[in-house]
Amino acid sequence: MSKKNSGLDFLEDSDALEGRLEDVGDFVQQNRNIVLGVLGGIVLLVVGYFGYRYYVGSQDETAQIELFPSVYQAEADSLKKAIDGDGKNPGFKAVADNFGPTDAGNQAEFYAGAILVKQGKYDEAIERLKAFSASDLLVQARAYALIGDAYSEKKSYDEAADYYQKAADYKPNKSYTPVYLLKLAITFEAAKQNDKALEAYNTIIEKYPQSPEALTAKKYKSVLEATVGES
Repeated sequence: MSKKNSGLDFLEDSDALEGRLEDVGDFVQQNRNIVLGVLGGIVLLVVGYFGYRYYVGSQDETAQIELFPSVYQAEADSLKKAIDGDGKNPGFKAVADNFGPTDAGNQAEFYAGAILVKQGKYDEAIERLKAFSASDLLVQARAYALIGDAYSEKKSYDEAADYYQKAADYKPNKSYTPVYLLKLAITFEAAKQNDKALEAYNTIIEKYPQSPEALTAKKYKSVLEATVGES
């Protein structure tokens, strides 16, 4: 390939290279405001990103300090103080609302949602738990299951089944997946979706035969089959 056709002749020809540099210089000079604006925007983005990371990190330290007393109260079964505060400590809801972008704020959403389910405040519980997210093995699935519990208590069985299914599908394991599948099967029964209930029972029996839920699934399956056969 000739230099003429390569498009790289300026790398070997100092005069050509100088001409290219002059062209670039002319462009920059003619579009000075645009170039400076672009560079300034990039600098602001970089500074803003690291500034935000620093801010969130410092906020998370504060949030963790405020979160700890509520965790202790929740473990001591002082649920009202844990979620609403006790005058000295803000409580889970306040930590979640005030420190939402932080890890501690995210954890507070989960704790608040779990307590709200126990308190029968299902709509608020669903809202809190849907705002929570995690990538670990257990807690995200637990959040899905709690949302399912809240919908089930509201007799919104289709929505409950959707979230029990999400819980069962999230990083399946022998310890908790059978629990969620059993909730799913019972919800399908409540919704009169017997075929789907039987399918869920069978999944427990076949995939998790050593689990305590497998025995329950066999029992419930037999009762359901007998009921369906009589109808």
